Amino acid sequence: MDPVIAELFANNKAWSDRMQADDPAYFLRLVRQQSPGYLWIGCSDSRVPANQIIDLDPGEVFVHRNVANVVVHTDLNALSVIQYAIDILRVRHILIVGHYGCGGVTAAMYDEKNGLVDNWLRHVQDVRDRYAAKLALLEDPALQLDRLCELNVIHQAVNICQTSVMRDAWQRGQDVTVHAWCYSLNNGLVNDLKVSARSREEAVEQAHNAIARMFWGRKRRH
Repeated sequence: MDPVIAELFANNKAWSDRMQADDPAYFLRLVRQQSPGYLWIGCSDSRVPANQIIDLDPGEVFVHRNVANVVVHTDLNALSVIQYAIDILRVRHILIVGHYGCGGVTAAMYDEKNGLVDNWLRHVQDVRDRYAAKLALLEDPALQLDRLCELNVIHQAVNICQTSVMRDAWQRGQDVTVHAWCYSLNNGLVNDLKVSARSREEAVEQAHNAIARMFWGRKRRH
């Protein structure tokens, strides 16, 4: 066996032994049917571990990840995860979580060429292009990237709220809220982007207000 892979098996055995020593019932609890209260939709970045960030155990968070935490209506993988989380697991909260310093967002911002993933990041570039004039007003390139990370998360939250799965759930009175967050690698803290929607209309309104505050420090005028 490759020594690198053998080390992973050794790590697994050490972890299993440690968990059972610390909490003998740990794996017995995991064997039971999962009943998470949350669906986390985040970036594939290895530095952004969902359970650890919000300090929850396995079984408490249902997780879906992809490059740059994108949710589009043509992605049957993401839509299936959302449908399963809503209809089967009956989660109460969907957390769409981006992170500052996202490599996918950076690649989209600067038109970096990385192969097949460029097609996927076109969705982030659509967000970039929509706010290009406003982003250009920010002189600091790092701040531009931070704002694009936030804008991307907000737009993905709205996309979630526009899916047929979410519309159907809300129409039948299901209690589920979609939240937009952005995680900082610098300090481990989550930034609430002020989108916590329980309807498509609420998501659109909150997104407008959040973006207005982002660039002008105030809510959108009606």
